[in-house]
Amino acid sequence: MRKSQEVTDRPNKMTLREIPATAAAKSRLETGSWLMTGPVKRQTHYILAHGAGAGMTSPFLTRVAQLLDEGGATVHRFEFGYMAARTAEGGRRPAPRAETLVDEYLAAIVRCRARIGPRARLFIGGKSMGGRIACLASASAGDMKISGVAVLGFPLKPPGKPHASRAGIIENLSIPALIVQGTRDAFGGAEAFAELRMPAHVRLHWIADGDHDLKPRKISGRTHDETLQDAAEALLGFFRRR
Repeated sequence: MRKSQEVTDRPNKMTLREIPATAAAKSRLETGSWLMTGPVKRQTHYILAHGAGAGMTSPFLTRVAQLLDEGGATVHRFEFGYMAARTAEGGRRPAPRAETLVDEYLAAIVRCRARIGPRARLFIGGKSMGGRIACLASASAGDMKISGVAVLGFPLKPPGKPHASRAGIIENLSIPALIVQGTRDAFGGAEAFAELRMPAHVRLHWIADGDHDLKPRKISGRTHDETLQDAAEALLGFFRRR
């Protein structure tokens, strides 16, 4: 896999009847941007949603998309409405509650499935907040044939709020899932995840010494790009097993 600069993510026509996405969410998505990394005629596809603070063109997501494409998976990226507005208007419009963005994610699933056809395998996920929303959306994805959920840095516990756990989202997942997590993640490292009642169909892949961006310290002897390659290889392995 090719080397890259250090990256971070901080600062076939179908109907909608199976998917409870609102018309407003569908309209926002259709008028917004969509990025596809890789060919549409491929067996494996992955929707990679952005986190709360940076959009779909962040260096983190761009590098992950590149690595997954090199490994044989086509990556689809989109922006939630609040982020698209931030991109267009400037400023720092805050992210709304994740639960309010589920309809937009469901609309993205519909759009992606219509592009790739009914037979291709479709995985959903994202970084941090985007992955959290994907987990929530998986419970309402109807008959869209979702093969699994893959999350990069699940925000289990907001820093400074040890009792505000989102463990229930993971514990209630009903489809196969992979969570790629840094052992030093301030939103939930190895110690925090040890408290979960992890379902048998949900597995963890640890990035040694990684933070919420999967970035290791220099003392670890690894670069950020190397840990992103590690993460991408874990995702590709998960896709192949499904």
